[in-house]
Amino acid sequence: MTQLIKTQSLLIISTWALLVFIFCFNFANSISIYEELKSYGLPMGLLPKGVTNYTLDDESGKFEVYLDQPCNVKFESELHYETNVTGRLSDGQIGNLTGISAQDLFLWFLVRGIRVDMPSSGLVHFDVGVVDKQFSLSWFEIPLDCVAAERPQVDFDDGRLVKNILLAEGADKEPADGARGVM
Repeated sequence: MTQLIKTQSLLIISTWALLVFIFCFNFANSISIYEELKSYGLPMGLLPKGVTNYTLDDESGKFEVYLDQPCNVKFESELHYETNVTGRLSDGQIGNLTGISAQDLFLWFLVRGIRVDMPSSGLVHFDVGVVDKQFSLSWFEIPLDCVAAERPQVDFDDGRLVKNILLAEGADKEPADGARGVM
């Protein structure tokens, strides 16, 4: 009987020790996505405040970030973040990016990649397919508040127009001669 009590006590103590170890290990190794960005040589403010969770594969650099809702951050330009942002982290850049759009001159472009060549340059480059949009690195030093916003109608994807921009009033009707407005 005493042997049984000793065995049960040892089992309970071992279980508690294992749970404490797992908790401490997970707590010590859980760093934020913002710190992950920094460890890849990227500014923490590339993602807005409000990230609820993220996954990161350390070997491939593939990540997925989750936000509560789609939202916008406004600088001189405006960035839109979907509820899920995915990509591949590597030194000084994010490739295969989805879930971020950038506005320029009232047009929205899907952002396919982000890179910082040299921090001393003071620039962050956004690959929007058509051009390389440059922003001041200082805008991204800290994560900014993100205001809830609906998904914008994206105008360009990898340099291709994805919707017709209708300039004339009533241009939603097909012209009588059957011609269509194509840009």
